[in-house]
Amino acid sequence: MANDDLFICIDHVGLAVPNLDEAITFHTEKFGWRVLHRETNEEQGVEEAMIGTGSQLPESAQIQLLAPLNENSTIAKWLNRNGGPGMQQLCYRVKDIDAVCATLRERGLRLLYDEPKVGTGGARINFVHPKDAGGVLLELTEPAS
Repeated sequence: MANDDLFICIDHVGLAVPNLDEAITFHTEKFGWRVLHRETNEEQGVEEAMIGTGSQLPESAQIQLLAPLNENSTIAKWLNRNGGPGMQQLCYRVKDIDAVCATLRERGLRLLYDEPKVGTGGARINFVHPKDAGGVLLELTEPAS
C-alpha cells in the first residue's frame, strides 16, 4: 500500500452519550439529523445509533451516538473519566482493513485488536491506540458489502 491512499474518507465521528434515546431526540429535534441505523453491540457493551443527513453511506459522513449498556462498558468508563458526553472517536473508512492494519503496524502503530472485529452494521473494525494517534481514538472501518 506504499503509494495508495490508506483511507477513503472520514466515515463518522463517535459521540459518547449517557442515554441513547435522549441523544437521538436532541440531535433529531435540534439539528435535523435522521436516524439511519440503530443496534445493540453486546460484545462492546454499547447501544448505538448512526445519524446523518443522507440516506446511507457513502452519501454522507455520519455521527455515531454510543451509550453504555452497563457500568463496565468502555463507553461508561469513558463518560466517567471525561465527566460526561463528548467526542469519543474519529473513524476513517477503508477499502481493505487487513491491508491498512498491516501497513499501520509496519509503520510502528499499535492497534487495539489483533484481528478486526465486527462493528456497526456488520462492518469490520479496528482501532489505532490513542497514544499512537495524537491522543485521538482512531477507528478504522471497512463497511459490510
